[in-house]
Amino acid sequence: MTLEIKLKRPSKVYRPGEVVKGSLLIETRSDISHTGLFLNLEGIVNMQLSSKSVGIFEAFYNSVKPIQLISINLEVQKAGKFPTGVTTIPFEFPLKSKSNKPLYDSYHGVFISVQYTLHAELRRGILNKPILKNLEFIMEGDRVAKNTDQPPIPFTITPQSLENIREIKSVPDFKISGTLERAVCDIEQPLQGTIMVEHSAKPIKSVELQLVRVETCGCAEGYAKDATEIQNIQIAEGDVMKGLAIPVHMVFPRLFTCVTTATNNFKIEFEVNIVIVLQDDHLITENFPIKLYRPSK
Repeated sequence: MTLEIKLKRPSKVYRPGEVVKGSLLIETRSDISHTGLFLNLEGIVNMQLSSKSVGIFEAFYNSVKPIQLISINLEVQKAGKFPTGVTTIPFEFPLKSKSNKPLYDSYHGVFISVQYTLHAELRRGILNKPILKNLEFIMEGDRVAKNTDQPPIPFTITPQSLENIREIKSVPDFKISGTLERAVCDIEQPLQGTIMVEHSAKPIKSVELQLVRVETCGCAEGYAKDATEIQNIQIAEGDVMKGLAIPVHMVFPRLFTCVTTATNNFKIEFEVNIVIVLQDDHLITENFPIKLYRPSK
C-alpha cells in the first residue's frame, strides 16, 4: 500500500486567506482494511539556541518553544476498506491562522525555521504500523506597497573607514568605491549595484558578495543573536583592472531568505558583505544591513 499527497497547485506557493486544495492517493494491490485516514495542516515556527548561547540564557530557554501559527485536523475517511487499485480522496484547507496570528513567510534558517506542512496518516489497526506521508508547501506572507522612492547607496572603503583595526599601518593602502541599488529590497528582484577598485597597494585575489542572515531568539529576559552565511558569490577573480565598474547581481534564494520579520520572540534580518580578498589572504570587508519585503502586485 502507498499513500501520496498531491496539491492542485504545482508551484505549492500559497498566501494567507487562500485555500489549499489537493488529493490523497491510496494505491493497493488488494482490498485493505484500515481504521481511519487523517490529514493535518500545520504551520510552526521552530527556534533553537546556538551552542554558545545555551547555558548563558537558561532564564529564557523555555521561550524558544515552537510557536504554532495554524493547525487544522481532518478525518478524511472513517474506518473501512480501500479496494484494489488507486483511490483518490479530495481535500481542502482554508489558510486562516490561530488567534489572528500572522502567517509568516516560509523560511529555513539555522536557528529559526517557519514551515507549513501537510501530514497524512493511514491507520491500520494495533498490529500494523500506520502509513505516514508529509508534504511541505510554501507560504508567502502579506504584501506591502512597492517602495520605489529610494536613492542608490554609494560607498567608499579605505583603511581609515575600516572598523576593529588595531594597527592601521598593518593594512595595505587601497580605495574601493561603488554603489548598491537600494537598502530596502524587493525579495523577488535581484540586488544590483557596482564595485570599483580605484587602487590597491597589494594585488587582489578575489571580489566577493556575501549574503548573511541574522537570527535573534529570546524574550524580555534576554536575546541570543547569531549571524550565519547564506551564500557567497564571487563576482571577480584575480587582480581586477583598476577603475573598472564591476556589476553586482545577486538573487535572493527562496526558503533561505524571507521578508525581514520582527516579533516579540524572534527576528529574522539580513545583511550583505562586500569582501575583497588580497593575494596574501588579507580580507577587507564592508557590511550593509538590508531590509527585504514582498511588494503588492
